[in-house]
Amino acid sequence: MTAEAPIMPALSYGRLMPVTVHFDDLDALGLLHNARYPLLVERAWVELWQENGFRFEGDWVAAGDACNAVKELRIGYEAPVTKPGTYAVHLWLERLGTTGLTYGFRFCSADGSVTYAHGSRVLVRLDAGTLRPAPWSDAFRAAGRELLRPAG
Repeated sequence: MTAEAPIMPALSYGRLMPVTVHFDDLDALGLLHNARYPLLVERAWVELWQENGFRFEGDWVAAGDACNAVKELRIGYEAPVTKPGTYAVHLWLERLGTTGLTYGFRFCSADGSVTYAHGSRVLVRLDAGTLRPAPWSDAFRAAGRELLRPAG
């Protein structure tokens, strides 16, 4: 018997990335610990950007667009995650600026139908030498445009 990859539903914007909640991600009450949500969202983003060729491999100068810092993080919790298993993170971009971006996310059931948490995060692209804001590359901007949520 072979395991098949889960079928992700069609989304009108963004990407649905599978994530795994492990037993040790749960707190003493058996709930996914609040600090784990941003961690799992970050892992989903890292995987998505790596699929697009953007990664950090130990050299900040070579990292290019992967050299960035969080300016703001907002998260709201809708319903508790009460057991380990496969879930998903719905990821999209709200705004793609010259040196920064705002992304949205939903921590949800594997099929995307139930939202457990939602939020946004602002990132700023940094110059590795000065740690000052620097423009995103054309390749990054092209990949980012694919993730933009339609206005409206």
